[in-house]
Amino acid sequence: MTALEGYAARGFGRVKDAFAANLDEGLDLGAGFCAHVDGEVVVDLRGGRQGPESDEPYGEDALQVVFSATKGITALCLHMAVQRGVLDLGDPVARWWPEFGQAGKEHVPVRWLLSHQVGLPTIDRKLSPEEILSWDPVCAALAAQRPYWEPGTAYGYHALTFGWLVGELFRRAEGRSVGRFLAEEIAAPLDLEMWIGLPRGLVDRVVPLVLPPSAQGQGEPDTLLARTSSLNGSIGQLADWVNEPATFETEQPAGNGITNARSLSRLYAAVLGPVDGGPSDALLSPFQLEVARTPQTNGPDMVFASGGLPVEIKIGVGFWVHSSLFPYGGVGSFGHPGTSGAVGFADPENRIACGYVNNKMADGLQPDPRAVRLVNALYESVGVN
Repeated sequence: MTALEGYAARGFGRVKDAFAANLDEGLDLGAGFCAHVDGEVVVDLRGGRQGPESDEPYGEDALQVVFSATKGITALCLHMAVQRGVLDLGDPVARWWPEFGQAGKEHVPVRWLLSHQVGLPTIDRKLSPEEILSWDPVCAALAAQRPYWEPGTAYGYHALTFGWLVGELFRRAEGRSVGRFLAEEIAAPLDLEMWIGLPRGLVDRVVPLVLPPSAQGQGEPDTLLARTSSLNGSIGQLADWVNEPATFETEQPAGNGITNARSLSRLYAAVLGPVDGGPSDALLSPFQLEVARTPQTNGPDMVFASGGLPVEIKIGVGFWVHSSLFPYGGVGSFGHPGTSGAVGFADPENRIACGYVNNKMADGLQPDPRAVRLVNALYESVGVN
């Protein structure tokens, strides 16, 4: 049986058993899982190894890239800015980012960037790696780009462009980057190990991701799905950049958040209410929380449908909400998954929050069986069906 570190409160032993089973069955290589109930930690576990050929344990110092679970963190930053009166979800994006108001995007509201309805999942231009890392060229390309569908009439997953779209809007309106706001307004007050743009001195703590065969190549950008996942071929194979320090250190608010399960769970717990040692108020007001988790989309996702995957994703204002594809904790819960299998979510009705991270990337768009097993065990322990 794989050795574990951490804690499971009385009555939560089945969560520890589920976590161990994921490791023992080879579903996980190295992972962490943490959960809060009413702001209190009930589970905080780590275990496994840092790599297939490594004996180094996946311990308390491990940090992990969480891919698109980053989008939930980014959405929270923007909702906090809205709550403070910095901007409004109904504002035209062009009010804050004038260059964006071209090519049919003059009246696009802020909320459509968050709900993947703006029609900019990729760009026509092909950029160099240096241009992508330097931020401004991608923002300029998006500002000039004509949408792939009429904004507001459909939705499609903006896997990469979400980061530049929401990030540039945020920077223009709030004055700080998403990464800096996260560090100063959320991570520091809550004592989180969470970054979008990792300090160079922490790079050695990031555990490399092990990729499945399907992630070793993305093929020719001949569908909207392929162009979206590669930014029209500007980004090469995932294996070429996902474990590179330059990727860790840049700010890409769609996918390069780096954290651990404890911090991810604590973040979502703080969205619902006070946590030990944190601010006395929830990060979001009850009103803003309801706005954030109100579904904005229906029908098949345009991007995935282009690749022969006619799936429906229920997207709120930045967060994904409960659906058969991503059930989280059930009706009312909201959060965001990542391609690696990482996930963070909150369940306001049951006062539950949790975070799961791992170093063995999932394969395919589906409810991740590792996270589903853990969440089911958590809810059974709480006594919620």
